[in-house]
Amino acid sequence: MDRAAAAPPVSIDTINPKVLKCQYAVRGAIVSHAQRLQQELQTSQGSLPFDEILYCNIGNPQSLGQQPITFFREVLALCDHPALLGKSNIDALFSKDAIGRAQKILDLIPGRATGAYSHSQGIKGLRDAIAAGIAIRDGFPANADDIFLTDGASPGVHMMMQLLIRSENDGILCPIPQYPLYSASIALHGGSLVPYYLDEATGWGLEISDVKKQLEDAQSKGITVRALVVINPGNPTGQVLAEENQKKIVEFCKNEGLVLLADEVYQENVYVDNKKFNSFKKIARSMGYGEEDLYLVSFQSISKGYHGECGKRGGYMEVTGFSAEVREQFYKVASVNLCSNISGQIIASLVMNPPKVGDESYKSFIAEKNGILSSLARRAKALEDAFNSLEGVTCNKAEGAMYLFPRLHLPQKAIDAAKAVIAAPDTLYARRLLDATGIVVVPGSGFGQVPGTWHVRCTILPQEDKIPAIISRLKAFHEAFMDEFRD
Repeated sequence: MDRAAAAPPVSIDTINPKVLKCQYAVRGAIVSHAQRLQQELQTSQGSLPFDEILYCNIGNPQSLGQQPITFFREVLALCDHPALLGKSNIDALFSKDAIGRAQKILDLIPGRATGAYSHSQGIKGLRDAIAAGIAIRDGFPANADDIFLTDGASPGVHMMMQLLIRSENDGILCPIPQYPLYSASIALHGGSLVPYYLDEATGWGLEISDVKKQLEDAQSKGITVRALVVINPGNPTGQVLAEENQKKIVEFCKNEGLVLLADEVYQENVYVDNKKFNSFKKIARSMGYGEEDLYLVSFQSISKGYHGECGKRGGYMEVTGFSAEVREQFYKVASVNLCSNISGQIIASLVMNPPKVGDESYKSFIAEKNGILSSLARRAKALEDAFNSLEGVTCNKAEGAMYLFPRLHLPQKAIDAAKAVIAAPDTLYARRLLDATGIVVVPGSGFGQVPGTWHVRCTILPQEDKIPAIISRLKAFHEAFMDEFRD
C-alpha cells in the first residue's frame, strides 16, 4: 500500500471529538490575532495605528505591571534557596518575619527540598496553615484533610468534572455568562452543560426559581444533574452575592441533592462598601448544616485577589460532605498527578496566613495589599463610567472580581455585517476594536449570554496610568464604529 496515499494516523477528523467541542475564549481567536499584531509591532514599528497591545482579555495582573507582594516573594526565595539563611548579611536583605516564616515552612518539608514531590494532597503543614486561615476567615473549623492543593483552581475544577461526569447524560448547572473553564471542562469530560441565566437587569442576580426551572427541564430530557456551579464574586459579571441569596442556593443544593461547586477565587476582590464576601462554607455552617449535610467543594487560587501570582500556579479546593470511600477516589485522582508544584503550595499558605499586626512586614504588606485593591476599585469605576458614557452601551456596576461585562446595543447594520463574515456581532466589534486600538477584549459570545444580546468582557487590570489612554482610544473607536454602522 502507498503510505503517502493512506489516511494520516491523526487528523482533525480522528482526534477526540470532545477536544473539538471544547472552546476557551479568553485565549481564543481574538487573542491569537493580537499576538500576531504584537509580532508585527516588534518587526516593523509604526506599521499599526497604535504602539502597544493592551491585553484586557485575561485576569493576569503581573503581565500588565502589577508587582508581586514583597513578603510572599521573600519567603519563597528563602525556601527555594535555603543556603541564603546561613549568610551573615541575611538580616539586611530580608525581613525578620520572612526569615522566620521560611524556616518554619522548610521544617515542614521533608528534606527541606522544594524540588521534591510532596504528598499528593499537598504538604501537610501547609494544609494545616490553610485550614487555620479558613477557620479565621469563616469563624468555623476547617480540617487539613479536606484541603487538596492544586496548580491553580482550574485543575481542581477539572478533577471534580472528572469525578462527577460519567456520560453525556450527566449535567452540571452553570451560570450564563460563565467563565469558559466550566464549559470547556464539561465538554472535555463528556458531560452536558445545563445553563441558568443571570439577570442583567438586576445586576446579574441569581434567581433560584430560574435555576430550578432549568434543573427540571434538564431532568425531563433524561439528564441527571450532578452539581451547581456558583462563581462569587462573578466572572465575567463582577457581582457579589448577597448573604440571603447564598442561603437560598445552599438550601436548593441541599434539597435537590446537588454538589455545590463554589468558585471563590475573587474573594479578596470586593470594591463596594455595601457588599462583603462570605464563603459558601461559612453560610452553610451558619445555617446549621454540618459536614454530613451538604456536598460542597470550594475553590481558591493565588492567581487572583491582590496577589496575582498566576504563573506560580497555586490554589486549593476544600472538599466537605463526601464519604470516606469517595474521598479515597479524590486522593487516587490527585495521586495520578503526583502533586501540585511546591512554590504554588507555599504561596497558597501565605495568602491564607499573611503577616499579622506586630510582624515586621505587616505595615509594608498592608500598604502593598491596600494599594493594589484600592487602585483596582478606582480602575473598575473609571472603566464602568467610560462604558456607560458610550452610545448604545450599558454596563452594570463592578462590585468585585476583575472584569466588566458591558452590553452592546448594536445597530442592525453591524449585526448584518457580522453575519456576512460569519461572525457573532460582538466578535466583529472586538476584532475591529483590536485592529483600531490594540485593546484586547473577549466577545461575550465566548462566555454565553441571553440570545440576541451582545457583550464584551474587559479586565480592569491595565495599570492605572494607562486607563485614561484606554478610555480615550475606546471612545474614539466606538464613535467611529457607531457612525459607520448607524441605521
